Amino acid sequence: MTSVEVSLKEIMTGVDGALGAAVVDYTSGMALGALGGGKDLDLTVAAAGNTDVIRSEVRTMEHLGLKGQVEDILITLEKQYHLIRLVAGRSGNGLFLYLVLDKARSNLAMARHQLKKVEEQLEV
Repeated sequence: MTSVEVSLKEIMTGVDGALGAAVVDYTSGMALGALGGGKDLDLTVAAAGNTDVIRSEVRTMEHLGLKGQVEDILITLEKQYHLIRLVAGRSGNGLFLYLVLDKARSNLAMARHQLKKVEEQLEV
């Protein structure tokens, strides 16, 4: 099992085109840790905003009577991918991994694979 800090370092070094990553508590909207970002990418603001995205998706699934869990949510912008992966398991209940990728330098399938791997190892 790995800590939040180690998990974020694994994401940023293991995913080509990674611009920023965070581990977020979606019950509060607070980032438990963040790495990367910058003046044009405030990860704490993004963490809070994406909390609303997750809550909305979960509510919509309930209203539609859909079974199963959300694995990840992809938001595609002109030059970036924003990938949200809900953390499954007892230790990760209420958490998600958030990753921002440079669209031109990243491989979305590999990024999803790496996030899943990190999620399985994350210990909070």
